[in-house]
Amino acid sequence: MRRLGEGGEGTLITRIHGDFHLGQVLVASADAYIIDFEGEPTRSLAERRRKASPLRDVAGLLRSIDYAAATTLDPKNVIASRVSPGRRQRLVTRLREGAGKAFLGGYRKAAGELAGKGNGGLLDFFLIEKAAYEVNYEAANRPAWLAIPVSGLARIANRLLTPEPDVPS
Repeated sequence: MRRLGEGGEGTLITRIHGDFHLGQVLVASADAYIIDFEGEPTRSLAERRRKASPLRDVAGLLRSIDYAAATTLDPKNVIASRVSPGRRQRLVTRLREGAGKAFLGGYRKAAGELAGKGNGGLLDFFLIEKAAYEVNYEAANRPAWLAIPVSGLARIANRLLTPEPDVPS
């Protein structure tokens, strides 16, 4: 975590949403509106007003996509029950990965150089931070959902701890 966080030293900080997730996006008349800018309700006003990396909000939305995908895996869901578990898992994985890549690609395109291609480590830092927060939240409020952030943390850790395959030059 220290190494990932240090990668963010000297990078862009700005006012951020602070509680950005899919529930904060309204779509109407072929446009998207981001709402509810007061930040994470459990944080102090000083913390919510403090400038931070916009990647914190990016991580929040990526984690929200993970939640949206994970909830479709629940076999009690009427739509989920029509598809075999293996096929459902494959579809949800494609949905989660595709939506995440599309959002991140759109963010990087819109932010341009401000997004910084070298900020992957900082984004990973915020993804881990957000998933760890979610573990605590779900343990205290919705224990049945605890597997969602734990699985997310495991995927992040696996990605970071698995060496990149050597690509022949």
